[in-house]
Amino acid sequence: RMNVGVAHSEVNPNTRVMNSRGIWLAYLLLVAVLHVVLLSIPFFSVPLVWTLTNVIHNLVMYVFLHTVKGTPFETPDQGKARLLTHWEQMDYGIQFTSSRKFLTISPIVLYILASFYTKYDATHFLVNTCSLLSVLLPKLPQFHGVRIFGINKY
Repeated sequence: RMNVGVAHSEVNPNTRVMNSRGIWLAYLLLVAVLHVVLLSIPFFSVPLVWTLTNVIHNLVMYVFLHTVKGTPFETPDQGKARLLTHWEQMDYGIQFTSSRKFLTISPIVLYILASFYTKYDATHFLVNTCSLLSVLLPKLPQFHGVRIFGINKY
């Protein structure tokens, strides 16, 4: 049976990628694999592994969602996405969609787990809190399209 008319016709596929089938599960599995790989390193303590998992996750999230701009492929949108980060392109810029909520809640859950397993040690807590704020603040609707001090403007 032929599927007529089911090909995607997105002008910019970046807008819908986080709504793809299985992407949330793949995301969670990648975080779990990162954590298990870090746990397998013999001289890393459990608190250090949780902090490293949190920091690496947030660093990768920051780079891919809040610093990389444009699209990885040629799009017919006349370059409209050229100056937008992936977060700003996601779901056509509509705030509070399920994908945006998932990507906002996931670092918070990881932060809570890291805080618990580090037994709220002051050093780990400070590092984890700074790491969380670095990915949480750019996600706020008030920062949509804002470039602080002109960083990442072009």
